[in-house]
Amino acid sequence: MDVFEAMARRRSVRKYSDKPVSDADLDRILTCGGQAPSWVNFQCWEIIVVRDVQTKEQLMETLSKNNPARQAMVAAPVVLVACGRKGESGYHKGQPTTVLGDWLMFDVALFLHNVTLAACALGMGTVHVGSFEHAKAAEILAVPQQVQVVELMPLGYPEGDWPKGPKRKAIQDFLHWEKY
Repeated sequence: MDVFEAMARRRSVRKYSDKPVSDADLDRILTCGGQAPSWVNFQCWEIIVVRDVQTKEQLMETLSKNNPARQAMVAAPVVLVACGRKGESGYHKGQPTTVLGDWLMFDVALFLHNVTLAACALGMGTVHVGSFEHAKAAEILAVPQQVQVVELMPLGYPEGDWPKGPKRKAIQDFLHWEKY
């Protein structure tokens, strides 16, 4: 599958089969993530791979009871916990260089975007989970204070048919030429 097909086919997957993700495929996916661009090539991302069922259950409890990704946290064979080192990306001599402050969210998102496309190209799905108790997840995983937990990402083979995607906006609905 080429990158254009992966971009069109990628979907948020919340139901996973019990088919394991091989170490070789996981390595390939994470290597693709690591090819993402980043601020001054700092590569501030830190990724925790969680396969342990008890840890995944603990992480599931950091999501609200009505979060549609709760069961995916346990059903997926792998959960990636994406973190970023604070105060590096978007900084120069210890000071933020943009009005947006720490750029770690942007760099971590670029890493995860590559991960989603690589996983899709290998027939796997992911879902971005950002609504959870970040501090509790950090405590569960012993994340140091200078590192921010950004996102949880279940990863695995979809259960059943590949999910259908929602209708996307037409390019003319968001594109502006020269000025807003």
